[in-house]
Formats: sequence, structure tokens, C-alpha cells
Amino acid sequence: MRICVLGAGKMGTWLTDALCLQHEVAIFDVDKERLRYVFNTQRLTTFDEIQAFSPELLINSVNLKYTIQAFEAVLPFLPESCILCDIASVKTGFQDFYKKSGRRFVSTHPMFGPTFANLKDLSEHHAIIITESDHMGKAFFKDFFGSLGLNIHQYSFDEHDETIAYSLSIPFSSTLVFAACMKKQDAPGTTFRKHMDIAKGLLSEDDYLLTEILFNPHTVGQVEQIRKELKDLLELINARDTEGLQGFLGRVRSNVEG
Repeated sequence: MRICVLGAGKMGTWLTDALCLQHEVAIFDVDKERLRYVFNTQRLTTFDEIQAFSPELLINSVNLKYTIQAFEAVLPFLPESCILCDIASVKTGFQDFYKKSGRRFVSTHPMFGPTFANLKDLSEHHAIIITESDHMGKAFFKDFFGSLGLNIHQYSFDEHDETIAYSLSIPFSSTLVFAACMKKQDAPGTTFRKHMDIAKGLLSEDDYLLTEILFNPHTVGQVEQIRKELKDLLELINARDTEGLQGFLGRVRSNVEG
């Protein structure tokens, strides 16, 4: 299959590396410097070159803020048969875009970052394929993600954003609150250091990506739940309620074990 990847960022270049041995792959970026270390892949810097390449699948890995804008810009240069693909972590607006475009599409979400994941063993990581996607597109990514050992899940557009609100918004919000309260520790404990590593990893992500995940329409309810649990915990601490705190810890252990 001829595959063109838009955007030579971390995920875009990882995708070309993962796909180039089995497929004819090209990667597009207006910044030639970002293409310097791309191998076994055609390097494209103009839309005319994309048109000449005539991809059968276009994977858009541009920054989430510009993903739809990038699609709109490249559409006139794609063959009608080309399947559009996004890998966005928040799907708000994509269903409407695809419907208006009239194009075949496959929407996916690899739930790991190439910076922190062990790319030699992805068996503990997950990927989502949107159920409304084109049949051939879904089949392609089932095979691709399966070959990487990823755990594959299928959700609708709405189910995806609900799931992400739970699986990303809760840890993101909790980590940001931890970092906001943090002060320099001369002798940090093990738990503190682990939390610090998570916070540094999170804050190394693109600000717009973090913003979009937290602005997910389903996030508010999850953050409200965090606030409720913090309020309950604070009341137990202020009252020095040993029995109540032990009950709280028991419930939390049950959640974790479950």
C-alpha cells in the first residue's frame, strides 16, 4: 500500500519507521530539517509531490490543533480513493469533518507516546479504532496494531472521548494538581520521585494536546469526582477519623485491585 504520513514529529517519524518495511511510504513536512533523519521513506515538502505520490492511505499526524486544517489543505491533491486517517487523542469535530468531506476514513488512537513507550515491546499498550471507520481502513489498522502486539479496542466517536476522559483526564488532572503543590525536596521519598517522573513526562507533552484532552466535554465530570474524593479525604483527616480513613483505604484498594 502507498501510505503518506503528514507531519514529521515524533509520532509521524515513528509511524514511517514502523510501516516502511511492508509498504511504500512517504512523509510530508514543510520543514526540511525535520525530514533529515527519515530513512527508507520518500521525503515530500510540497502538495504537488503528494499528488504525484498518489497515496492510498493518508495518515495525519500533525499537531491536534492543526489536524483538520491540514486535511482541508491536502484534500485537493489526493485521489478520490485515498482513505483519510487521523490518530487524534480527542475526536471532537472529526466525525462532522469526515461526513462533510464525503471521503472514506479510518480514525484511530495509538494510546502511547514514542518518547516514553518501549517500542520494542508494546504488549502493555493499547490502541483504539473508531467503529464508524471504513471497513478496509479498520482491517488495515487491526493488522498493523496487531503486528505490534498492541491491545486493540473498538469504540464509537462518542465512546472514545468518554473513555479518554476517564483514562487520560483523571491521571492528567491528578498529576497537574500534584505538580502545582510541589516544592523542592532535599530528600524526596520513592513515591515522590515516581510522581515527579510522571509529572515531568506529562509536562513535556505539547500544551495544546494537554489542553484539548482536558477540554474534552466529558472531562468536567471526572474532575468533579476527583474534587469530591479530595473533599471526603480532607474531612476524614481533619476529624482524625481512623475508622473512616481505614474504610476509605479499603475502598481504594478494592478499586485498584478490581
